[in-house]
Amino acid sequence: MRHGNNKRKFGREKNQRNALMISLALNLIIREKIKTTEPKARELRPFIEKLVTRAKKDTLANRRVVLSKTLNRDKEVKKLFEKIAPKYVDINGGYTRVLKLGARKSDGAKMAIIEFV
Repeated sequence: MRHGNNKRKFGREKNQRNALMISLALNLIIREKIKTTEPKARELRPFIEKLVTRAKKDTLANRRVVLSKTLNRDKEVKKLFEKIAPKYVDINGGYTRVLKLGARKSDGAKMAIIEFV
């Protein structure tokens, strides 16, 4: 039974799923808007919103937590703390939006765009 297990597996092992989420999050921080499949976008949303919530309060401890969750990528974390998070200081959650697109031609996968609001 799957009681309380609400994460998607994407046909990957745990380390691969974590790497996928980190990669998507870093790309979203760099580009501020990415196109991916709808399930990946939906799974990325809580991951990135937790990072932005941490980044809203710029302390050494929060920087270290975010760095550890993003594989010590200094440049992206710096952008998150200095450019992205200050926009949302007055807002409690809802930093991203997922826009649904049509199906991909090759395999029919549902596509979506995830972006910062």
